[in-house]
Amino acid sequence: MHIAATAIVCAVLAHGEHGAVVRVLTPQDGLQAGYVRGGRSRRLRPSLLPGNIVAVDLRSRTDSQLAAMTLELVHSRAPLLSEALAVAVIDWSTALTAAVLPEGYPYPRVHSGLDGLLAAVEAAPAARGWAVALVRYELLLLAEMGFGLDLSACTATGATDDLAFVSPKSGAAVSAGAGAPYADRLLPLPRFVLEGGEGGWPDILDGMKLSGYFLNRDLLTDRRATVLDARERLIERLRRIM
Repeated sequence: MHIAATAIVCAVLAHGEHGAVVRVLTPQDGLQAGYVRGGRSRRLRPSLLPGNIVAVDLRSRTDSQLAAMTLELVHSRAPLLSEALAVAVIDWSTALTAAVLPEGYPYPRVHSGLDGLLAAVEAAPAARGWAVALVRYELLLLAEMGFGLDLSACTATGATDDLAFVSPKSGAAVSAGAGAPYADRLLPLPRFVLEGGEGGWPDILDGMKLSGYFLNRDLLTDRRATVLDARERLIERLRRIM
Protein backbone atom coordinates (compact mmCIF):
# COMPACT_ATOMS: atom_id res chain seq x y z
CA MET A 1 0.00 0.00 0.00
CA HIS A 2 1.25 3.44 -0.91
CA ILE A 3 -0.70 6.66 -0.39
CA ALA A 4 0.60 10.16 -0.99
CA ALA A 5 -1.89 12.90 -0.15
CA THR A 6 -2.57 16.18 1.59
CA ALA A 7 -4.43 15.41 4.80
CA ILE A 8 -5.87 16.82 8.03
CA VAL A 9 -4.31 15.64 11.29
CA CYS A 10 -7.12 14.17 13.43
CA ALA A 11 -5.50 12.20 16.25
CA VAL A 12 -2.03 11.56 17.65
CA LEU A 13 -1.21 8.76 20.10
CA ALA A 14 2.23 8.31 21.63
CA HIS A 15 3.80 4.99 20.67
CA GLY A 16 7.01 3.76 22.22
CA GLU A 17 9.64 6.15 23.51
CA HIS A 18 9.83 8.51 20.56
CA GLY A 19 7.19 7.60 17.97
CA ALA A 20 3.50 8.29 17.45
CA VAL A 21 0.54 6.66 15.74
CA VAL A 22 -1.13 9.40 13.73
CA ARG A 23 -4.57 9.36 12.13
CA VAL A 24 -5.15 11.71 9.24
CA LEU A 25 -8.14 12.37 6.99
CA THR A 26 -7.35 12.36 3.27
CA PRO A 27 -9.71 13.53 0.50
CA GLN A 28 -9.77 10.29 -1.50
CA ASP A 29 -8.55 7.55 0.86
CA GLY A 30 -10.46 8.55 3.97
CA LEU A 31 -9.09 8.08 7.46
CA GLN A 32 -5.60 6.59 7.47
CA ALA A 33 -3.35 5.60 10.37
CA GLY A 34 0.42 5.39 10.31
CA TYR A 35 3.44 5.22 12.54
CA VAL A 36 5.56 8.37 12.53
CA ARG A 37 9.12 7.73 13.62
CA GLY A 38 10.22 10.54 15.93
CA GLY A 39 6.65 11.82 16.15
CA ARG A 40 7.24 13.03 19.71
CA SER A 41 10.39 14.94 18.84
CA ARG A 42 10.68 18.71 19.04
CA ARG A 43 11.00 18.83 15.28
CA LEU A 44 7.78 16.97 14.48
CA ARG A 45 5.47 17.79 17.38
CA PRO A 46 4.50 21.22 15.98
CA SER A 47 3.45 19.50 12.73
CA LEU A 48 1.26 16.95 14.50
CA LEU A 49 -1.27 19.30 16.05
CA PRO A 50 -4.90 18.29 15.39
CA GLY A 51 -6.31 20.43 12.60
CA ASN A 52 -2.97 20.96 10.84
CA ILE A 53 -2.73 20.28 7.12
CA VAL A 54 0.14 17.96 6.21
CA ALA A 55 1.49 16.23 3.12
CA VAL A 56 1.73 12.55 4.05
CA ASP A 57 3.36 9.52 2.50
CA LEU A 58 2.12 6.17 3.81
CA ARG A 59 3.67 2.82 2.92
CA SER A 60 3.03 -0.71 4.14
CA ARG A 61 3.79 -4.14 2.73
CA THR A 62 0.40 -5.63 3.62
CA ASP A 63 -3.07 -4.28 4.34
CA SER A 64 -2.91 -5.65 7.89
CA GLN A 65 0.36 -3.89 8.71
CA LEU A 66 0.41 -0.43 10.30
CA ALA A 67 1.77 1.87 7.63
CA ALA A 68 4.93 3.88 8.05
CA MET A 69 4.09 7.56 7.69
CA THR A 70 6.32 10.47 6.81
CA LEU A 71 4.94 13.98 6.60
CA GLU A 72 5.63 17.61 5.92
CA LEU A 73 3.70 20.55 7.31
CA VAL A 74 1.58 22.36 4.73
CA HIS A 75 -0.49 24.66 6.93
CA SER A 76 -0.22 25.14 10.69
CA ARG A 77 -3.05 26.16 13.00
CA ALA A 78 -0.65 26.64 15.91
CA PRO A 79 -1.47 30.40 16.06
CA LEU A 80 -4.91 29.37 17.38
CA LEU A 81 -3.43 27.69 20.45
CA SER A 82 -3.79 30.93 22.40
CA GLU A 83 -7.58 30.90 21.86
CA ALA A 84 -9.20 28.39 24.22
CA LEU A 85 -12.49 28.25 22.31
CA ALA A 86 -10.78 27.64 18.97
CA VAL A 87 -8.69 24.87 20.53
CA ALA A 88 -11.84 23.30 21.99
CA VAL A 89 -13.71 23.11 18.66
CA ILE A 90 -10.66 21.82 16.78
CA ASP A 91 -10.03 19.16 19.42
CA TRP A 92 -13.68 18.08 19.36
CA SER A 93 -14.20 18.00 15.59
CA THR A 94 -10.98 16.12 14.85
CA ALA A 95 -11.46 13.65 17.73
CA LEU A 96 -15.03 13.00 16.59
CA THR A 97 -13.86 12.34 13.05
CA ALA A 98 -11.15 9.93 14.16
CA ALA A 99 -13.59 8.11 16.46
CA VAL A 100 -16.46 7.47 14.06
CA LEU A 101 -14.97 7.05 10.59
CA PRO A 102 -13.88 3.54 9.59
CA GLU A 103 -10.33 3.54 8.28
CA GLY A 104 -9.56 3.20 4.61
CA TYR A 105 -12.92 4.24 3.11
CA PRO A 106 -13.29 7.43 1.06
CA TYR A 107 -15.47 10.16 2.54
CA PRO A 108 -14.78 13.19 0.34
CA ARG A 109 -17.77 15.12 1.70
CA VAL A 110 -16.55 14.61 5.26
CA HIS A 111 -13.07 15.80 4.33
CA SER A 112 -14.54 18.86 2.63
CA GLY A 113 -16.81 19.55 5.59
CA LEU A 114 -14.05 19.27 8.18
CA ASP A 115 -11.70 21.37 6.09
CA GLY A 116 -14.38 24.05 5.75
CA LEU A 117 -15.16 24.00 9.47
CA LEU A 118 -11.50 24.38 10.45
CA ALA A 119 -11.06 27.19 7.93
CA ALA A 120 -14.11 28.95 9.42
CA VAL A 121 -12.67 28.63 12.94
CA GLU A 122 -9.44 30.15 11.69
CA ALA A 123 -11.10 33.01 9.81
CA ALA A 124 -14.06 33.97 12.01
CA PRO A 125 -13.57 36.79 14.52
CA ALA A 126 -16.11 35.24 16.90
CA ALA A 127 -17.61 31.83 17.66
CA ARG A 128 -20.91 32.65 15.97
CA GLY A 129 -18.97 32.64 12.72
CA TRP A 130 -18.22 28.93 12.98
CA ALA A 131 -20.75 27.45 15.43
CA VAL A 132 -23.36 26.93 12.71
CA ALA A 133 -20.74 25.17 10.58
CA LEU A 134 -20.00 22.85 13.49
CA VAL A 135 -23.65 21.78 13.78
CA ARG A 136 -23.80 21.17 10.04
CA TYR A 137 -20.61 19.11 10.21
CA GLU A 138 -21.98 16.93 13.01
CA LEU A 139 -25.17 16.34 11.03
CA LEU A 140 -23.09 15.55 7.94
CA LEU A 141 -21.14 12.90 9.85
CA LEU A 142 -24.40 11.33 11.01
CA ALA A 143 -25.66 11.21 7.43
CA GLU A 144 -22.42 9.79 6.04
CA MET A 145 -22.46 7.05 8.68
CA GLY A 146 -26.02 6.06 7.76
CA PHE A 147 -27.86 7.88 10.54
CA GLY A 148 -29.00 10.99 8.69
CA LEU A 149 -32.10 12.86 9.79
CA ASP A 150 -35.15 12.94 7.52
CA LEU A 151 -36.03 16.62 7.32
CA SER A 152 -37.91 16.50 4.02
CA ALA A 153 -41.44 16.51 5.43
CA CYS A 154 -43.47 16.18 8.62
CA THR A 155 -43.55 12.53 9.65
CA ALA A 156 -47.08 12.98 11.04
CA THR A 157 -48.84 14.97 8.29
CA GLY A 158 -46.54 14.92 5.25
CA ALA A 159 -46.42 18.73 5.21
CA THR A 160 -43.19 20.24 3.91
CA ASP A 161 -43.55 23.68 5.45
CA ASP A 162 -43.45 24.99 9.02
CA LEU A 163 -41.14 22.20 10.18
CA ALA A 164 -40.17 23.00 13.76
CA PHE A 165 -39.21 19.78 15.57
CA VAL A 166 -37.44 16.45 15.15
CA SER A 167 -38.67 13.20 16.63
CA PRO A 168 -35.98 11.71 18.93
CA LYS A 169 -37.24 8.23 18.06
CA SER A 170 -37.33 8.35 14.27
CA GLY A 171 -35.05 11.30 13.47
CA ALA A 172 -37.79 12.69 11.23
CA ALA A 173 -39.11 16.24 11.09
CA VAL A 174 -42.38 17.29 12.71
CA SER A 175 -44.35 20.43 11.83
CA ALA A 176 -45.11 23.11 14.39
CA GLY A 177 -48.82 22.30 14.39
CA ALA A 178 -48.47 18.55 14.71
CA GLY A 179 -45.70 18.80 17.28
CA ALA A 180 -47.09 21.52 19.53
CA PRO A 181 -48.90 19.15 21.94
CA TYR A 182 -45.71 17.10 22.32
CA ALA A 183 -43.14 19.88 22.23
CA ASP A 184 -41.54 18.81 25.52
CA ARG A 185 -40.80 15.37 24.03
CA LEU A 186 -39.40 16.62 20.71
CA LEU A 187 -36.11 18.21 19.70
CA PRO A 188 -36.20 21.78 18.34
CA LEU A 189 -35.28 22.14 14.66
CA PRO A 190 -33.42 25.44 14.05
CA ARG A 191 -34.21 27.27 10.83
CA PHE A 192 -30.57 27.39 9.73
CA VAL A 193 -30.47 23.58 9.54
CA LEU A 194 -33.20 23.68 6.89
CA GLU A 195 -32.52 26.97 5.16
CA GLY A 196 -28.81 27.66 5.63
CA GLY A 197 -27.50 31.01 6.70
CA GLU A 198 -26.58 32.12 10.21
CA GLY A 199 -28.24 31.55 13.54
CA GLY A 200 -28.50 33.28 16.89
CA TRP A 201 -27.18 31.65 20.04
CA PRO A 202 -30.53 30.07 21.04
CA ASP A 203 -30.75 28.44 17.59
CA ILE A 204 -27.11 27.34 17.71
CA LEU A 205 -27.58 25.67 21.10
CA ASP A 206 -30.76 24.00 19.81
CA GLY A 207 -28.75 22.77 16.82
CA MET A 208 -26.04 21.36 19.06
CA LYS A 209 -28.67 19.69 21.21
CA LEU A 210 -30.17 18.13 18.07
CA SER A 211 -26.95 16.79 16.58
CA GLY A 212 -25.56 15.86 20.01
CA TYR A 213 -28.58 13.70 20.81
CA PHE A 214 -28.16 11.56 17.71
CA LEU A 215 -24.35 11.45 17.94
CA ASN A 216 -24.70 10.09 21.47
CA ARG A 217 -27.41 7.61 20.53
CA ASP A 218 -26.15 6.31 17.22
CA LEU A 219 -22.41 6.85 16.87
CA LEU A 220 -20.63 7.51 20.14
CA THR A 221 -21.30 4.29 21.98
CA ASP A 222 -19.01 1.97 23.95
CA ARG A 223 -15.36 3.07 23.90
CA ARG A 224 -16.03 5.92 21.47
CA ALA A 225 -18.20 7.69 24.06
CA THR A 226 -15.06 9.03 25.76
CA VAL A 227 -14.68 11.69 23.05
CA LEU A 228 -17.91 13.31 24.25
CA ASP A 229 -15.91 14.90 27.07
CA ALA A 230 -14.35 17.18 24.45
CA ARG A 231 -17.82 18.23 23.30
CA GLU A 232 -18.93 19.02 26.84
CA ARG A 233 -15.87 21.23 27.32
CA LEU A 234 -16.70 23.05 24.10
CA ILE A 235 -20.35 23.64 25.03
CA GLU A 236 -19.33 24.92 28.47
CA ARG A 237 -16.98 27.46 26.86
CA LEU A 238 -19.67 28.56 24.42
CA ARG A 239 -22.12 29.19 27.26
CA ARG A 240 -19.60 31.45 28.96
CA ILE A 241 -19.52 33.87 26.02
CA MET A 242 -23.24 34.09 25.32
